[in-house]
Amino acid sequence: MTAKILILPGDGIGPEIMEQAERVLEALRARHGFDARWSHALIGGAAVDASGEPLPAATLEAARQADAVLLAAVGGPKYDGLPRERRPERGLLGIRKALGLFANLRPAILYPELASASSLKPELVENLDLLIVRELTGGIYFGQPRGIEIRDGERVGVNTEVYSESEIERIARSAFEAARLRGKRLCSVDKENVLEASVLWREVVVRVSKDYPDVQLSHLLVDNAAMQLVRAPKQFDVIVTSNLFGDILSDIAAQLTGSIGMLPSASLNERGQGLYEPIHGSAPDLAGLGVANPLAMILSVAMMLRYSLKRGDLADRVESAVKGALAAGLRTRDIARPGEKVVGTREMGEAVAGLL
Repeated sequence: MTAKILILPGDGIGPEIMEQAERVLEALRARHGFDARWSHALIGGAAVDASGEPLPAATLEAARQADAVLLAAVGGPKYDGLPRERRPERGLLGIRKALGLFANLRPAILYPELASASSLKPELVENLDLLIVRELTGGIYFGQPRGIEIRDGERVGVNTEVYSESEIERIARSAFEAARLRGKRLCSVDKENVLEASVLWREVVVRVSKDYPDVQLSHLLVDNAAMQLVRAPKQFDVIVTSNLFGDILSDIAAQLTGSIGMLPSASLNERGQGLYEPIHGSAPDLAGLGVANPLAMILSVAMMLRYSLKRGDLADRVESAVKGALAAGLRTRDIARPGEKVVGTREMGEAVAGLL
């Protein structure tokens, strides 16, 4: 069956890096029999500019009809003065919630050619390959009550960390299944010593672990986990954690690999439908300069092929092409060492598509 893909270029560097992702999709269709069609829609600031809403109803309906969604980035300083409900980021949160994208998979893989680009010593990060599984539709980002109110004559900001047993069990099972396909080691990260929501989190994860006796389960408090990621990152195989903690830890893991511009992500629902995006954001200071690294966007295409479209063979080809471009010495400026030749967004995308 023909795969249906919705493309959301978004804001900032989004359109530039998405152009290279489409270049890869075209190469797959032309050379490798990839049966797919794709359409475009607006989200984030681009949607605000066009319609006043960060997630138009037409975009959401198109997303619901698609087998997978490719999203580049949303946001920018020009929207900072808008009411919170109309800011670009609300479009991203809204589509995650509406599609039930509860499981966010963020791999952190260090390519051998980029070992020197990491801020850690090469011996600490060489051959790094870990996966962070972040719960994406619950926790403090969505919990009620929330808001800014007046108490005793002053403003007070309120956010609530809320998790149900079913939400925790669902993400835990996703993480255990992922660990089964890798090194069979799962570390659950929480703040059980001070947060009641984390007490429940740990209890449910331990209960679910009984169904996965082949997976070794461990636990870390989030502050210790952050330290361990920097001290000895290769001790980890799969990490599962809450929305807020996962947001923070995945960015730490990103820097271990040399550049946040190298890391893709997948956000999946219970039907296998997914939203795929780089984790680096819209980088408005780089927009229009042609210097952004498109590899995280291209690797997001590979994750889409693997998880939602069930074309692992094509995912392998895309990942091999990325490795080939790096092995050939191509570097965007975020991953280049002093003295190395730097290429732009388009040149890197053309190289990967050419290798396909």
